[in-house]
Amino acid sequence: MGNPAGVRRDFQALERRRLRAARLLKQGVHQSEVARQVGAHRQSVSRWAQQLEAAGLSGLRKAGRAGRKPRLRAEDLQKIERGLKRGPEALGYETGLWTAWRVAHLIEEECGVRYHASQAWRILRQLGWSCQRPTGRALERDEAKIRMWKQKRWPELKKRPKTKAGRSSSSTRAD
Repeated sequence: MGNPAGVRRDFQALERRRLRAARLLKQGVHQSEVARQVGAHRQSVSRWAQQLEAAGLSGLRKAGRAGRKPRLRAEDLQKIERGLKRGPEALGYETGLWTAWRVAHLIEEECGVRYHASQAWRILRQLGWSCQRPTGRALERDEAKIRMWKQKRWPELKKRPKTKAGRSSSSTRAD
């Protein structure tokens, strides 16, 4: 009965379910019936019954957060954001393009925490930054000439549909 991929678990709801199961177990309801009523697997209810017997209700309370604690604090994320706004040139790079490797380098410089580029990308998304590729433009580009070409020359070169002729001899219309 696991969670669908990408759906976060509601830890409070899971704790409420365990505590409801504990009340039913204390009333003497059979484990399989408790499992049906709370919407859990029978083996889970069996495990909860063992925890209830060993540690009481405190054994069924939520354990806290799931997974590893983050290595970056809120202040660190603010430092990273300020570094991103300064641009990669501030770190000594020649171009203004942020890559995942450069972001990982920034995080290490600002916070002293080493991340792989794939993890740096996740931190970028967490900060609300997205992957954007700068438009490559020639230094010699003349916007006025381009605009004139689009307005005058391009319409002259563009193919126009031929004037309509009579009906085709292979018309599909029934007469």
